[in-house]
Amino acid sequence: MTHPPYLSPGYRSTVLRAPAQPPVAFKDDPDAIELTGPVFGHHEVGALDADLTRQHAGEPLGERISVTGRILDSAGRPIRGTLVELWQANAAGRYAHERDQHPAPLDPNFTGAGRCLTDEDGRYRFVTIKPGAYPWRNHHNAWRPAHLHFSVFGRAFTERLVTQMYFPGDPLMPFDPILQSVPDEAARQRLVSAFSMELTEPEWALGYSFDIVLGSTPMESS
Repeated sequence: MTHPPYLSPGYRSTVLRAPAQPPVAFKDDPDAIELTGPVFGHHEVGALDADLTRQHAGEPLGERISVTGRILDSAGRPIRGTLVELWQANAAGRYAHERDQHPAPLDPNFTGAGRCLTDEDGRYRFVTIKPGAYPWRNHHNAWRPAHLHFSVFGRAFTERLVTQMYFPGDPLMPFDPILQSVPDEAARQRLVSAFSMELTEPEWALGYSFDIVLGSTPMESS
């Protein structure tokens, strides 16, 4: 098993969130569930949605990076025209969200959310700021490593995958119960991006590569 278990005691909130009963089968028309989900159209994705550094009047503080990769199915085929969403903390390790109240500064020029559609090769690309680590009170002296949250909708709304991307060499990764809840070392490594000098743009942004394979990339535990 490569996916994290729903109940992972080291990740304290799973004790309350993990399902205690088996799933209930959907007995009606299986296609009907698609009608209850949101509909995403190409026209709803704006030109600046994938560049989180250009969504406000000024430039955000922090280390500018670009993150690119391909969305693939389990057979290695590109998934074209699918919605990829990203959200993250700012360079100081704080989310632009009312529930995040830890004493780190907010950045008025950084919201921390973006989205794009994959191209014909299943490729996506974001320009953003490298997030900072932050405390999260899961246990004594608990800090989350720098990470990006990704959501991929696959070929249908019911194929949605939510996962996280980590940065190579982060010293906090061995201490992170969320990453360590993935039982297989090879699967954990699939959650770590690769630095790429080829993707790095001179005097502009460091480049990272991160492919997401539906059915292979570990999903975020609830």
